Amino acid sequence: MTKTEKITFSLEGEEEQSFYVLEQTRIGGANYILVADCEDGDGEAMILKDLSADGETEGVYMPVEDEEELAAVAGVFESMLDDVEFS
Repeated sequence: MTKTEKITFSLEGEEEQSFYVLEQTRIGGANYILVADCEDGDGEAMILKDLSADGETEGVYMPVEDEEELAAVAGVFESMLDDVEFS
């Protein structure tokens, strides 16, 4: 079993939050990551889209909110990971 990477997000005016990166993919020229609040088992998960410009030293990630985009990316992550199901 490989160790899952943990990343920390700094939100303006809020405490830092850490998430486990479960998987990443690139679709239509955009990078997406699937993150969760726990490494194993049932937990809260989010799909984040990388909005940072090429060459930026820090990534800028936002939750995917468009329902069509979210459904498409969720389908890709479900096919990549046997034990992940979005509801």
